[in-house]
Amino acid sequence: MAAQAGSAERPTIAMAMGDPAGISSELAARLLSQEDVRAAAAIIVYGDRRVIEEGARVANVPLDLYVVSPDSALPGNPAKPVLVDLGNLDPAEVAMGEATPAGGAFATENFRQALRLAAAGRADAVYFTPFNKKAMRYAYPAYDDEIRFVSDVIGFTGHTREFNVLEELWNARVTSHIPMSAVASTLKQETIVSELELTDRMLRAAGFEKPRIGVAGLNPHAGDGGNFGREEIEIIGPAVKTAVARGINADGPYPADTIFVRAKNGAFDAILTMYHDQGQIAMKLMGFDRGVTLMGGFPFPICTPAHGTAYDIAGKGIANLGASRHAFFLAVRMASRKPPS
Repeated sequence: MAAQAGSAERPTIAMAMGDPAGISSELAARLLSQEDVRAAAAIIVYGDRRVIEEGARVANVPLDLYVVSPDSALPGNPAKPVLVDLGNLDPAEVAMGEATPAGGAFATENFRQALRLAAAGRADAVYFTPFNKKAMRYAYPAYDDEIRFVSDVIGFTGHTREFNVLEELWNARVTSHIPMSAVASTLKQETIVSELELTDRMLRAAGFEKPRIGVAGLNPHAGDGGNFGREEIEIIGPAVKTAVARGINADGPYPADTIFVRAKNGAFDAILTMYHDQGQIAMKLMGFDRGVTLMGGFPFPICTPAHGTAYDIAGKGIANLGASRHAFFLAVRMASRKPPS
């Protein structure tokens, strides 16, 4: 009997082991050794037994996993994490601290299998330890970012967005991985409204009853009444008014250099910024070791630590588990609230 998502007791989380040349294997082993993690969800891990055992050795933690082959049936609501041993990487072949085709192929295949499990309705959320984009591109040349990869794997064409989460403060953005020179010309009223709608929906899915969303301006001092730019007057402000008319609790635009101070003091649950670093810098300064990345808009939540593979400390056994725990428990929280299909 194959595993089914969404048992009455615990959700099912599909977990992909990330880049083996960094701290991903250590983080995976540390996470899976913790009792509250094991109790919170039925966990199906995709990777290589040898790699995660090496991660446990580095982390100096015990591992108790139910190991199955890729062609075995998955147990329903297992009492301990299940490792689907893909046998896809010998740790002796891993060059620690280096992005390699072998490492990219390993992480790519693990992620693909976890996504397919969730897309088939057999897991409620996906969690993964950090990837290295350069390594992923070796294995999948079309790899722009995780959202592109997920969309390709599960054939999804809907509206998606990456969110950064620091405990109860979220950051969404209108533009993401594009040059700064293209940001202003990319901003459209309808795009901003769409991002506010998605942000509101994802916050509600995470348990916020009436999310408060602050909107950042683009220009210094939010344009200073048009002295430093008119995007706030002609695009951002009207978009906020439209979103409010649709029932979204949004406010702004506020100057980007003070809006996070307001949020930190409790004024907002989320900030919508206009471009990538406008929010990323603030969020990482406030909690780099605790930040989470959520890929929202897909049929299931996808969560990961916001930090990278930390090649500089790979193999030293000193990786901080804080962001990994927050990412895992956000996945559990959102999976637990998933409406029945």
